[in-house]
This record gives sequence, structure tokens and C-alpha cells, in this order.
Amino acid sequence: MSDLSHYTVNFGPQHPSAHGVLRLILELKGEVITDVDTHIGLLHRATEKLAETKPFNHSIGYMDRLDYVSMMCNEHAYVMAIEQLLGVNPPKRAQYIRVMFDEMTRILNHLMWLGAHAMDLGAVSVFLYCFQAREDLMDCYEAVSGARMHATYYRPGGVYRDLPNSMPNYEPNRWRTEKEIEILNENRQGSLLDFIENFIKSFPSKIDEYENLLTDNRIWKQRTVDIGIVSPSLARKLGFSGPMLRGSGINWDLRKDQPYAVYNELDFDVPLGSKGDCYDRYLIRIEEMRQSTRIIAQCITWLRANPGPVMTNNKKVAPPKRIKMKDDMEALIHHFKLFTEGYIIPPGETYAAVEHPKGEFGIYLVSDGSNKPYRLKIRPAGFTHLQALGELSKGLMIADLVTILSSIDVVFGDIDR
Repeated sequence: MSDLSHYTVNFGPQHPSAHGVLRLILELKGEVITDVDTHIGLLHRATEKLAETKPFNHSIGYMDRLDYVSMMCNEHAYVMAIEQLLGVNPPKRAQYIRVMFDEMTRILNHLMWLGAHAMDLGAVSVFLYCFQAREDLMDCYEAVSGARMHATYYRPGGVYRDLPNSMPNYEPNRWRTEKEIEILNENRQGSLLDFIENFIKSFPSKIDEYENLLTDNRIWKQRTVDIGIVSPSLARKLGFSGPMLRGSGINWDLRKDQPYAVYNELDFDVPLGSKGDCYDRYLIRIEEMRQSTRIIAQCITWLRANPGPVMTNNKKVAPPKRIKMKDDMEALIHHFKLFTEGYIIPPGETYAAVEHPKGEFGIYLVSDGSNKPYRLKIRPAGFTHLQALGELSKGLMIADLVTILSSIDVVFGDIDR
């Protein structure tokens, strides 16, 4: 038998959001990791370069496809960058709608993360629990945009349209009885706001269910406590943001520290960790879902009391109403030119960032005075966090690497963009 104890092995493809593009080359001494070489594969779709070949408004849908579980948050940063260069301010109602959907997107992201993280560690039931709650929020996406994932709902100057007054209902089919259909449609008899309000009333009890399954579970704590510790100094050095930064006890949240939209008018708390381990990051994301529910409730109250426009009245940015296009040739031509040629943005550069569910998501945009970006640079949160994988894994076991990678919360669409 050989006495060799040093091995070089391939680990991966790994993680549900990686689509086979993350390959880790591990240097092992027995089963202890001494080094990790991260290969991010060939998912690259040249999003930044594609955006430079298209009018500004044609690239909103590309943002959805970066981190495809945080769709509207990606859109928000991009349209904010365009608005800053144009000098356009969206109506207050549109800003409240954006914040409400940003927080719904945060819940969507954290539910996907929690289900995948639990499954990576061997708890399959949690994945099913999380997806049950995600379905309602995907229906909200569909109600406003017609798409369950890639919404393209945010537009420079506001949002595509106001919140609908009715929710789609389940239709009778051969797989469900009339009684089952009736139960499914119970909370769909009112407006979209009624549906969302019903969701946020029941959602905290669902979070309690996830915590009952995991938070004090002995096996869960053995797999996550004191694993993948990020010290505050290391978090700063590596440029962490979001739950990865706050898990180390550093109080930095763009919604509080650099407020955008209407976050400065809303009341919510920013959860902080103490150890910076995988367990802290889990607890922070759980609490963030509770705080998002709190923010959504405040947005619903404001939106009910304040009807109004959801798009700027700047005709260079806002398309004409469809009803006007039926009778007015000028409006039809305006619509056609806006959606084919886009709009001219004055020369300049800007950086717009949002508190994305994974951290700071930023758009650096340069205009040369044409209808296309001269340069678009995306600052995703996940890429910064993934670079720390080797640092966090050294001296731990192979099984711990799965926990650490999953706790980072990576989606490769915005890492290899």
C-alpha cells in the first residue's frame, strides 16, 4: 500500500445554482484541505459587451438573467444608473412599488438559498417547504409583468405598469376537484395588493417552520457552527458585502447607509452576526426575510393610500399610452422609435448600487452621448465572495467545503458574466 497522504482531486461540478460550471481543484492532506483552486468554467455570456451593442432600454432584460433568483434587484441598479445620467426621477408610487418588489425578491432569493443550502447539507424537506412559499411570490411577478422570472418590469422613469386590480385564478382541470380549485383561489379574489398582504400575514409562520426544522437541530449546528469563519478584518480586506459582511458583525447596509428609492422613509432593522460562521449567515438570512416582510407591509399601506402615476411624464423616456396609439399616428411613431432606437443619454459616467440579496450589486455606466452604453461594468456580490473560498476552507474537511460554498450563496450568471 502507498503511504501517500497528499492528493490533488477535482471537486464538482457543485451547487444547484452552478449548472456544472464551478470546478474546484483541491489539494488535500488526507481529508483535510490545504488549498483550493477555483475554476469558474465556461458560462460566460458576455453580458457587459452585449449591452454595449444595444440601445439602453434593450438591456433591461439582460439584467434579469445575471442572478436569476434576484431578478428585479438587478434591474433596479441598471435603471437607476440610466436615470442618474438622464436626470430623471421616477414618481413616488413607482419607487414604493420598486422597494416592495425588491423585498419580495430578497425573500425569493433567500428561500432558494435556504432550500439549496439545506439540501446540500442533507435536509431535503426544507427545499420543498421553501419552494411552496416561492410559488406565491412568482405569481406576483407574473401578475405585474407576465413572466414568472425574467420580468423586465422596472423601466427608466418608473415601472412598466401599475399594480393590477385582480389576481389570475386557477382554472378547473382534470387533475383537481372543484373543492381543491376553490381552496386555491380563496386568497385570489381581490387585487394584487390584497394577495401580497395575505402572503405576508402567513409568511412569518412559515419562517417559524423552517427554524423549527433547522435552527436548534443538533446535526445542523454540527455542520454549520464554527465552520467557514470570516473575521471582520478579513471581510473588509476581501470587499465583502451583504449577509457575508454583516455575518461578521459589520453594520453596513446600503438601504440604511446610502439610502436609495424610499428606504429612508421605512422602518426596519439590519441583523448582525457575531462569529461570522455559516450558522451566523444562516440566522441573518432568516431574519432578513422577517424584516423584508415588515418593509412590504409598510409599502402596502402607503400604496393603498396614495394612487398616482407609476411612470415619469418625460416623453423622451416614457412611451405613449396604448389607447392613444390607436388614434394618434404621432404617438404610434413615438412608440416605435422609442422601442427600436431607444433614447439618447448625455455624455457622462455614473455608478448605481443596490442592496441586493447577496450584497452590493452595482452598475458602472459610461455614455458617449449615443443611444448605446459606451461601457457597462457590472459589480456582482457573488464574485467577491467566491474568491474567499480557499481562505475559508483551509484546514477543514471536504464535507465542510460543501457547507462553506453553499453558505456563500453564489449564482454563476453574475459571477461569469
